Amino acid sequence: MAEAIVSPIADSLLGKLASLAYQEACLIWGVKTDLLKLERTLKTIKAVLLDAEQQQLHNNEVRVWLEELKDVCYDAEDVLDEFEIQALRRLVMLNRGSITQKVRNYLSWPKSAAFRFTIGHKIKEIREKLDEVAADKNKFHLTNRVDNRHARQGRELTHSFVFDSEVIGRDEEKEEIIEILTQSGDDDQNISVIPIVGMGGLGKTALVKSVYNNEKMDQHFDLKVWVCVSEEFVERQLMISILKSVAGQNLNDLDIDQLQRILRDTLAGKRYLLVLDDVWNENVQKWIEFKKFFLGGASGSKIVVTTRSKRVASIMSTTRDGNGYSLEGLSNESCLSLFMNCAFKEGQEKHHPNLVKIGEEIVAKCGGVPLAIKSLGSLLCLSIDENEWKNVRDNDIWNLVQNENDIFPILKLSYDNLPSHLKQCLALCSLFPKDYEFFDLELVPIWMANGLLQSRDEGEELENIGKRYLKELESSCFFQEFLQIGHFVTFKMHDLIHDLVLSMSINECSMVKSPSQVISKKVRHLSFVDVDTIREGLPSSISNICHLRTIFNPFDEMTPDQSFVNSCISRFPHLRVLDLSDSKFEMLPKKIGNLKHLRYLNLSRNSQIKKLPNSICKLQKLETLIFEECYELEEIPRGLRYLISLRKLTLTTKQKRLPENNLILAECEKLNLRIGMEEDNSHQDLNNTRIQLRTIFIHNLPNLEELPQWLLHANTLESLAIDKCPNFTALPESLQNLELLRTLYILDCPKLTSLSKDMHCLIALRDLRINGCPTLSERYKKSTGEDWPKIAHIPLIWVDGEEIKSSKY
Repeated sequence: MAEAIVSPIADSLLGKLASLAYQEACLIWGVKTDLLKLERTLKTIKAVLLDAEQQQLHNNEVRVWLEELKDVCYDAEDVLDEFEIQALRRLVMLNRGSITQKVRNYLSWPKSAAFRFTIGHKIKEIREKLDEVAADKNKFHLTNRVDNRHARQGRELTHSFVFDSEVIGRDEEKEEIIEILTQSGDDDQNISVIPIVGMGGLGKTALVKSVYNNEKMDQHFDLKVWVCVSEEFVERQLMISILKSVAGQNLNDLDIDQLQRILRDTLAGKRYLLVLDDVWNENVQKWIEFKKFFLGGASGSKIVVTTRSKRVASIMSTTRDGNGYSLEGLSNESCLSLFMNCAFKEGQEKHHPNLVKIGEEIVAKCGGVPLAIKSLGSLLCLSIDENEWKNVRDNDIWNLVQNENDIFPILKLSYDNLPSHLKQCLALCSLFPKDYEFFDLELVPIWMANGLLQSRDEGEELENIGKRYLKELESSCFFQEFLQIGHFVTFKMHDLIHDLVLSMSINECSMVKSPSQVISKKVRHLSFVDVDTIREGLPSSISNICHLRTIFNPFDEMTPDQSFVNSCISRFPHLRVLDLSDSKFEMLPKKIGNLKHLRYLNLSRNSQIKKLPNSICKLQKLETLIFEECYELEEIPRGLRYLISLRKLTLTTKQKRLPENNLILAECEKLNLRIGMEEDNSHQDLNNTRIQLRTIFIHNLPNLEELPQWLLHANTLESLAIDKCPNFTALPESLQNLELLRTLYILDCPKLTSLSKDMHCLIALRDLRINGCPTLSERYKKSTGEDWPKIAHIPLIWVDGEEIKSSKY
């Protein structure tokens, strides 16, 4: 059953209304009385919201009431957002141009006319709606409740810690599968199909991954391919995914005959291992037709299929019994070991024998399913409250687990114990397909753009809040397979967790899979996961949605065209997130400037766009702007400095000189790395200018040889990463002015032979990583390297993928 989460939205509204900026706006626009009434009503509702959110699980009337309240709160957020936008635009105008122009801007500012009338009417309308909804709360007898739910703090997201824990107790099964895959076939077929079948959460995918990554597979097979299938068994899409996995190319423009030829040529004469993960197709003919494309490989080729369905296994299997390899639950010993690893710090269980006893009883009810065990172990992680453990052991969920293949209620128990703000963040993850590889630099800005990041301490950076949320969700078993890659972190969501999150957020988030799909008009976040849905512009099925906030494109196979883009901009003025990656158009419409609420705009991998309209500089709320791999982009608007909320800019451009401050530079082959500021058409070198940057991430700049001297003046810099710059030879001679620098990553810069001479002066530096820099690695080798003393004070050091020093910080 879908769930309505309102308390974080109410918190956000109350925070805005209490701020000094809104109090000043009240006086400027003459709306003080209505806003005070709105605030009082919100406080009254907020007092009982937590109780209402709990009662909705058992009371449908409360859930419907919460849905109505959520809609009004979202509308109120849109209206209050207009205050912020007007204030930002006023700030820009008053600081724009010469002194004469600034005076002209001030005198022309519409202090009281149209905006005052419009905003006053909107606020009054919202207040009346909220009063009407609030009046209904009395019939539910709601009470004030303190929120005791909290997420568990987990380990640092610094390296991969998925496989060892997920395949615990599976050594025997692993060796059996390896033997099956490496033995010669005893039939005339040159390909064998081995399904691995078992209920959801048993660890089928993790087990097969451990086999797939085993060195014996590399020795035995010429080619290995991994593809996640999930619900939709679409022949063309699967071929594209397979070929992309092999060659790294996007072949979406090819027809099915061309794809078949390329696939056959790719596999011809090779002994290959193909893994089709999470297959649900029970159409025999579909499988027969699809299997034909793989018959050209060498003898001994294998296809491994993971599935929950015994029927799927019987349809696809070529094993003697026709049923494939059946994976059973973990042994009791392995279950207890896994649970204790999740619930206790190492060795702490010996101090709590009472909890261990309860834990054994909980594990006995989990049926040997690793995901269920990890979920409950993570729920109880670090808790020594015996009553909390007993509540899990004696919970009503065990009455719901009637089917031996159903662990959904167990996962739901963990979900129910999450704080509301984390549930909101998870809801947006349902926009992504199963087995999607998330990375933090993509997901956190989307959370941020939708206002989901709540600070516990004044001044806490939003990016750091997002990283904290990721750690909390990993610790609660909602994310898995974390891996640090250079400057960012990748991770995944188990498909059963995805099912759970999707069911909880279905009224607010939706993946559009077909042009005729019926979409609720209450939906506020959409993603498009099928090419046909946008082939002829925006689907008519979403024309009734009025307040859409997110349009996301998770697949590079999707290619939004000009019609689609024009429709998005004209129909959805309240958008916060607009992802137009992999689109094909030469010019972004000038009307993009009308999306005044927009916080996130992604134009990456557009192979045709040449210019951005100046109207983009009217987006004063924009926080993230991405036009990476836009190789034809010739010109960047001069007014980017007016995007005063911008936190992240990622670009690829032919333009040789950038007009503004920039945070991320990626694949700019012609870029001369120099950042300047413009004042009255004159260039001012930044060597004498104060630089306000927190992060600099430089990626794949083949012409970069050294960093500019203005970097020495970036005394607010906290993170510096240089990646894949083959001709980079020198850091600035001194970095001692970078007093706040905490992380320094130097990756794949083979010509760099030394760090700055005063590394020992960087007392704030906490994390140093060197990889793919042979001379550098040798000079800073632990204990024996000639320059090791210069970095020995740094708490965390990785060299060539090996952690050579680690301590808490």
